[in-house]
Parts: sequence; C-alpha cells; structure tokens
Amino acid sequence: MNKVNYLLMQAILCCAIAHPAPAAEFYFPPATQAWESISPAAVGWDEDKLSAALDIAGERNSSGIVILHNGRIMAERYWELPQSDVYSRYLQGKDGSGRAIEDVASAQKSVVATLAGMAQERGYLQLDDPVSDYLGEGWSQATAAQEQAITIKHLLSMNSGLNTDFTYAGPAGSRWLYNTPVYHASMRVLMAATGMGRNELTVNWISEPIGAQYTAWTPRPWANSAIAVGLSTTARDLARFGLMIQAGGVWEGEHVLADAEFLTEMLSPSQGLNPAYGYLWWLNGQAFSLGTRTRAPRRDGALISSAPDDLIAMQGAGDRKLYLVPSLNLVVTRLGFSGSSPGSSFNDVFWEALIAAAPQQ
Repeated sequence: MNKVNYLLMQAILCCAIAHPAPAAEFYFPPATQAWESISPAAVGWDEDKLSAALDIAGERNSSGIVILHNGRIMAERYWELPQSDVYSRYLQGKDGSGRAIEDVASAQKSVVATLAGMAQERGYLQLDDPVSDYLGEGWSQATAAQEQAITIKHLLSMNSGLNTDFTYAGPAGSRWLYNTPVYHASMRVLMAATGMGRNELTVNWISEPIGAQYTAWTPRPWANSAIAVGLSTTARDLARFGLMIQAGGVWEGEHVLADAEFLTEMLSPSQGLNPAYGYLWWLNGQAFSLGTRTRAPRRDGALISSAPDDLIAMQGAGDRKLYLVPSLNLVVTRLGFSGSSPGSSFNDVFWEALIAAAPQQ
C-alpha cells in the first residue's frame, strides 16, 4: 500500500469509528435480557461458508467465537477445550450460561488505553504528563532525568525507550518495542491519578455502562510481579466492548467515551516506528513489526493480509482476539488457546475463510 492510499484508508477508518453510522443502525444488547440475532443470509453472508469459518476456529482450539453485525449476533459458537497446564492459567471459570471466562492476556492493553482516554477526558491526567508525576522517581531502572522524559503516551505507544527489565535503552520515542512489563505501568498510573483500583475503574467507566457482567481483573499467581494481573472476560462481554468502540464510544445513546479526538488518535498510528500500532491497538493495512526482542523475529507486511484494510484488533497470547471491521459492520471476538498450531497463524487462516463468506461486491 503506498503512502497516499494508506493515509486515505486511515482517514476513512478514523472517520468511521469517531463519527459512526447513525445510532439507530446499531443494536445495543440489554444487560440481562436476550441478545437479538440476525440471519447471515439476511445481510448477504453465505451461511455455509460462515459455518466453515467457525469450524476452522474450532479446529484451532477456540473456546468461543461471537460475530456481531451492527450489534446483533450473526454467528456464535462454543467449544469445551481439554484442560492443560497452560490453558488452566487463563481459564477463570464459567458464566451463568456455561461460557468460558478467560484472562485475555495482552488483549487487555486496548481496554487500558480506553481507560486512559477516559481519565484524560475526566481531567485526572494528560497523556503528555511524565509517568514519574504519578509513580514517583525510581519506577524504572533509568536515571531520574531519563525517566522524566517518558510520558503516559509513550507507554501507550510502546516507545518508552526502556527494555523489558526497565533498564534504559535509548531516549523516549526513539525506538519501538512490544514491551508488556513496562506497559503494565500504565494501569498503575491510572490508579494513582484517579485514586481508584483496577476493578473500580473498569466497572464504573466501562462494564456497568455497557452491561458487561463477567469482566474483572484477576491475579496471575504463575506470573512475575511485573505482569501479575490480567483482565478476564467472556466472548460476549468482549463483544460489548468492541461494539461500544465501533459505535464511536456510545452505548444506547449515552457517551461512554465522549472524546472523539482521543478515539481517533487511539485508532491511528501512534508513532512512525511501527505504523501498525495505535495506542495499544493493532491496525491493519500497513507494514508492521513484532519488535526486536530475543526470539521475536521481525515480521513486516500487513497485520492480516486476508482481512480488510480497516480492521483494527486487540490481540493476546493464545490468539485471544477482538476484531473491528467498520466496512463490514463486524465485531468479532475469539477466546481459547491456539498454542503452537502448525501452519498459518490463526489471523491468516480464519480471515481467509471469513472473507470467503462475506457479501460479494
């Protein structure tokens, strides 16, 4: 994709999210009553090919898939996964209907980015504030002066200039590294700025407004202290969150995230070093790299070559996913644990099958 086409695509994507279709076109499911569904054929999808895409998800150790079309459930399927030492780390129980509640791993990052925008909107912080203003001197292994140059925005953009052990690698903003331990400092900033805990923030600002009943921060006793808390949720709760973002921060006519400028920034390239990364969201349609950590080989090209350019994604270990595709009116969530599935990635094989089922232009 050349630069002109890329910029045009990004403008269309940001416009679609920050200025979505009229609210009447979105259906918002109630918190406790039945979630309306829609027939794939009624909106131009091939039902047999869509079922085949779900079959592929099942073969890849999915525990649940939910596909929304303008908010209504177009497809949904669940599987019981065999217990393993790794999967049991992430499984946090079942909801009232027996659906898995899972720690979504790094997919949590995009929720934290959204909370950061809400905190800025409410006047608790500014993204350009130094992290040290909230965590104090010594939160990293850098010098005080080096620390002071690292802002909240750097944490959300993965360009803090720190290594994963919090040692100094270079000036803030000078390098991009997918750095999960340092990212976790962003939630500590939010708690310090607001005086609220993780669950209080998330429940009050997101879960209650959108009717997400099974979403909570849960301990990871198996993890080191830097990453010892995860966000656990269901495929349906995650789909609610995606629908709110796709609707421009609105739920049932009420703003959950009212700052359209922040929403646009969050879903746009946050820096020039890896344009496929916004504020803790992945962006399709342009070159990307997974970073330069040991045993993390560089991969360039589109995030998902078989998916539409306007796809944006939350992604976590084991292929926990939330995909938003405004051009297809889709929100797609996937939980489970792919592990070391052979061949193409879950992204590639699933989207190749899903696009085959989509309405033909």
